[in-house]
Amino acid sequence: MIYITQLVFVKEGKEEIFQAFEDFAIPLMEKYGGRMLYRIRPDKNNFISCESEAPYEIHVISFETEQDLRDFMNDDSRLRFIHLKEASVKAMLLVKGEKM
Repeated sequence: MIYITQLVFVKEGKEEIFQAFEDFAIPLMEKYGGRMLYRIRPDKNNFISCESEAPYEIHVISFETEQDLRDFMNDDSRLRFIHLKEASVKAMLLVKGEKM
């Protein structure tokens, strides 16, 4: 099992476009054994310390294998919607790991 934590920074005014991508991508993950364990949309009061811009959303996702993740990322139907992600996401910090 692998775990991915994503800090997602969305371009100002592009939140609806980002949501359109998520509405497609999140259910598609299940086809590849992916699960959205946590999807958090924090406000500035949720941070004890924040030395730079706060993320729009924080995701914790799991996949059974690295191959399952690759298959999801390369899914043809996902790639047809990737322009929505590219139009709305300013930056993303992704951390991969395993449960300890």
